[in-house]
Amino acid sequence: IQISDNWPGYSLDLFTYPQHYYGDLEYVLIPHGIIVDRTERLAKDIVQDIGDNDIVVLCVLKGGYKFCADLVEHIKNLSRNSERFISMKVDFVRLKSYHNDQSMQDMQIMGGDDLSKLTGKLSFVFYLFFLFHKDIVGTGRTMKVLLNSIEKYKPKMIKVASLLVKRTSQPDGYRPDYYGFEIPDLFVVGYALDYNEHFRDLNHICVINDHGKTKYRV
Repeated sequence: IQISDNWPGYSLDLFTYPQHYYGDLEYVLIPHGIIVDRTERLAKDIVQDIGDNDIVVLCVLKGGYKFCADLVEHIKNLSRNSERFISMKVDFVRLKSYHNDQSMQDMQIMGGDDLSKLTGKLSFVFYLFFLFHKDIVGTGRTMKVLLNSIEKYKPKMIKVASLLVKRTSQPDGYRPDYYGFEIPDLFVVGYALDYNEHFRDLNHICVINDHGKTKYRV
């Protein structure tokens, strides 16, 4: 689903959201209900493509945990209601690439109990926020760094699922195998996507305003 650059979003008055964020947001970009429906559709597409393979799910924390949990739950439900059982194992890593709303030059990868278990396995990387950033060296480098690390263990296949793809003026041509929404070049929060650890408890995906950035800046 492509959200156009001139999409005005939804008025905050139409939705409920935590009162401690009143005055910190511009508008709702994607309501929670639409996120749920789109995630369920992605799960169906993934199940159709998996075939008879078991999968290892590598969830990127922290922003990816809610999308990963919801997507995995949909896959499990589809598996329960079909003749083919899909076995899944889940592991977690963290990527640190932001300070406030600016991307950093160096990427840090933390966690992952034993990535050697990916050897020969079908791997899915569930990532909430995939970026095409114009202000860093090599757009899309966040996912490239992670994929290079995973490929060292020679998994049978790597597929990337992302809820969001950000559209900028300098894309590098990379697209996740599965993604929910292509959005304008906006800094968004909610649905576990944070700004300095705030807004993770916001269910909708919203655009943060300048007051919110200043209020929670570190």
